[in-house]
Amino acid sequence: MLRVSLLGEQVIADDESGAVLTRSPRSVALVAHLVVHAGRAQPRRLIAGLFWPDSTDAQALTNLRRELHQLRRVLGDPRSLAVTGHDLCWRDTRESRVDVREFDVARRAALAAEDPGEAVAHARAALATYRGELLPGLADDWVLAARAELDRQCVELCDLICRTPSGDPAAALAAARRRIALRPLEETGYRTLMGLQAEAGDRAGAVSTYHRCASVLERELGVVPAEPTRTALHRLLARPDPEPRRAAAPGLVGRAAELARLGEGWRTAAAGRAGVVLVRGDAGVGKTRLVTELAGMARAEGAVVAAGRCFGTPGRLALAPVADWLRTPAVQRAAALDPVWRAEVDRLLPATRQAGAGPRRDAGAWQRLRFFEGLARALTAGGRPVLLVLDNAQWCDEETGAFLTFCLGLLPDAPLLIAATLRDGEPGPGAGVWPAQLRDDGRLTELPLRPFDAVGTARLGEAVAGRPLSASDRDLLYAATGGYPLYVVEALRAHDFPPAEGLTAVLRTRLEQPGPAAREIAGLAAAAGRDCTLDLLTEASDLDADTVVDAIDELWRRRIVREFGGAYDFTHDLLREAAYQQVSPPRRWLLHRRLAQGLELLHAEDTDAVAAQLAEQYARGGRPDRAVTHYRRAAAVAASTFAHAEAIRLLREALALVRARPASGNRDRDELAVLEALAGPLNAHQGYSSPELQHTLERSLALAESLGDREAALTALLELWSSRFVQGRTVQAYQAAERALGLLVPGTSAEQGGSVHFIVAGSALSLGHDPAEALRHFELGAERTRGASSWPIGTRPDVHGPAWTAHAHWLLGHDDAAVACGAEAIALARRIDHPYSLAIALAYAAITHQMRRDRRAVGAAVAELQALCDRYGFAYYREWALVLGGWSRGGAAGLAAAQEGVANLKAEGSFARMPYWLALVAELSAPAAARATLDAALAAGEARDDRWWLPEVLRLRAAYDADPVPRLRAAAELARAQGSVALRRRAEADLGVVSPP
Repeated sequence: MLRVSLLGEQVIADDESGAVLTRSPRSVALVAHLVVHAGRAQPRRLIAGLFWPDSTDAQALTNLRRELHQLRRVLGDPRSLAVTGHDLCWRDTRESRVDVREFDVARRAALAAEDPGEAVAHARAALATYRGELLPGLADDWVLAARAELDRQCVELCDLICRTPSGDPAAALAAARRRIALRPLEETGYRTLMGLQAEAGDRAGAVSTYHRCASVLERELGVVPAEPTRTALHRLLARPDPEPRRAAAPGLVGRAAELARLGEGWRTAAAGRAGVVLVRGDAGVGKTRLVTELAGMARAEGAVVAAGRCFGTPGRLALAPVADWLRTPAVQRAAALDPVWRAEVDRLLPATRQAGAGPRRDAGAWQRLRFFEGLARALTAGGRPVLLVLDNAQWCDEETGAFLTFCLGLLPDAPLLIAATLRDGEPGPGAGVWPAQLRDDGRLTELPLRPFDAVGTARLGEAVAGRPLSASDRDLLYAATGGYPLYVVEALRAHDFPPAEGLTAVLRTRLEQPGPAAREIAGLAAAAGRDCTLDLLTEASDLDADTVVDAIDELWRRRIVREFGGAYDFTHDLLREAAYQQVSPPRRWLLHRRLAQGLELLHAEDTDAVAAQLAEQYARGGRPDRAVTHYRRAAAVAASTFAHAEAIRLLREALALVRARPASGNRDRDELAVLEALAGPLNAHQGYSSPELQHTLERSLALAESLGDREAALTALLELWSSRFVQGRTVQAYQAAERALGLLVPGTSAEQGGSVHFIVAGSALSLGHDPAEALRHFELGAERTRGASSWPIGTRPDVHGPAWTAHAHWLLGHDDAAVACGAEAIALARRIDHPYSLAIALAYAAITHQMRRDRRAVGAAVAELQALCDRYGFAYYREWALVLGGWSRGGAAGLAAAQEGVANLKAEGSFARMPYWLALVAELSAPAAARATLDAALAAGEARDDRWWLPEVLRLRAAYDADPVPRLRAAAELARAQGSVALRRRAEADLGVVSPP
């Protein structure tokens, strides 16, 4: 059976197997046109003209025949598609399911039903099939017309559900919200939702709906809600007095030149050159207001506009602005995503997880770029120009900055503009990195914003005051405010004119204007540190719900807070800071604790989305024990979206709280748990050669041993081995492996036991021990971990094991076995479709082929390895590819590549196998440079006990000696002592040439 999905996506699939038959936009659009006119024959000439308007009639008909041939080949000539020589027609049959047709059938049944319950049931069934707009991303005239009609019918069904008594208030509320999403500028939907919320006893929700309505109308149309909507609110609040007037919002004043520059940047981006415009300046200079005006312009032109904000609080969530963008209805309606990208988006948006499911842990750090690609494609999938607003970019987290850079690099020709605001003088940890990268790439336009001059200040003052100002008042206003728009607006709203004190005093006066309840709620909202919902404010406050609602309404009318996506936040960060300063320290402590408790109650089924907020609130509320628990959870959530820098920050916060406690066994156990959680993000973000990772693991080991925790000690040793080995500390790595081997007891997990044998084998091989010993441990490791998905050291045993085993086989003279092991590892990595494992297999296979002197095989392995490293950002193995690829190519270019790879490894602190890498560089170098490089290789091998390749280094160095025999004999003897058959044969072969019998 065919499954044709045209609403919210464009795909035709086999309904039983789920196999996608086609996603071709042309093929799916052709089927969609016939489906929209189902049961009515469509002349071929008409269709050809619609789909190929720029072709001649004859060519258009030929194109249609080809498209039909391809479509019938893919779909198997379904009976639903009726084809004659003159026309085409779609007929409903049992062999096909089409969401548009299912929507229409259910809609007609709903309209025809006489029983209210049946009508609502059919209407809900219809809405369930309406998963998004028709053919998202297409803008042909016939598509726009059909899309508008379906949209109208969906609104009609929402209204039917809302007005039909069915005993299911939840369905009516959902339908009302759906209607608002479809028609955000129609007040009817807001009034309906307000009435339903009031009937359900949700007075707070109804008031919030009104605030949202007023905010949307003001932003998009510059008007206030109509009388019926205001009357609905008046009844809701049951005020005896006339409705208080909301403070007027002045239009954009004095920024025509800056807005023109923004408009120019927007037109350039919309034409297909993606970029970032960064509006920067002091706090209160009007950055957000200017970008908001641009957003309104873009929205009026039919662009997809989404807004996100950064917060300067420890409880922030990594990639939160990106999540805000993706949750925007305009983005969701426009996105038609392939399932592979939808799965990546699902990592970030908690709403797509089942409650309590926790973060996903099935992804390695290498999948970060694929995750970013999924997010980027979701934001740009609609085909329309996209404007993404990023407010307060000075507090942008590192992961969001990295995503912005990646997105613009991946989609340089997308019609995409990111409009960001950045407050000068307050750079966050990552605020300077991504702008610098984008500036270097030519993708960043910076727009400095200055305070107004005297004329601009006067114009703004008159717009806010609603009256002309005298010359003396103009001069006083400019002298007092310095031309900062925020200062001007807030001073006039505070009725402090001309302002006698600084901005802080003006803001304090503004916050003293509301009544006592509103002031209390302002302090509570300030303690939250970010936007918060009415539910949270009600839960955390001593006041009853009605009083909280009235308080928020007063703050909203005075423009102290604004509605934002169903929550409330201060209209400016400086107002939040001023409100928080007015709360006494003991009162702050209490507010933070109540906010934490409120968050836990409201998110009891799934606290992951607010784990960082909970941690911050409990830490500031005097509950470090609970804060540590939530910091660890928040770090796990961050790591699940590859936000390793954020996970590290959160765990450092937890570590500081734990270490501040008095010494005890419980404290040590908690510290060990935090350190164990910290090791993974440190490795992913900084690499195995990180000094911080090494210190973390050594401290974990000391704590585990002092607590008598054998399993934790074993885990620490396994991870410590990886750090020491990559750093080139070969003896210390082997010591860690031997200690781990001594901890193996009956009952040790197969994964841990196998990992121990693996690290013993790798260390022994690198130290120059008998390869037969290493081979035995490799085989024991493979036997114990057969079927395991990963080792505790982070790689797959069934791939990494055979790949490294190949080197032991080759040293023992088992050439065929070495090649077979490498091929086995590569084949398995391909079969399981695991790019990181494939990179490991190819990297080790390239070394195997290099040892065999097979340049062609090395080149083939390196070419694929390089592509994988570029695609997924595998830095460590990228350097391997550079050195080995340089060796296989030879010449000046090969030497330069090999030298670059070695330099990168050294810069990263990765000195493992350095004698081997230097020997390859020497083979490409001129004689004098080769001698010096080989001497350096010998010194490195002795200094770091990395001795497995030293016989070959000695053999190569002998070629530059006046008498090569002594050094060749030393090479042969060393190879014999190490049990390296292959390297002994090479040295002996050279001896046979230079000193024949």
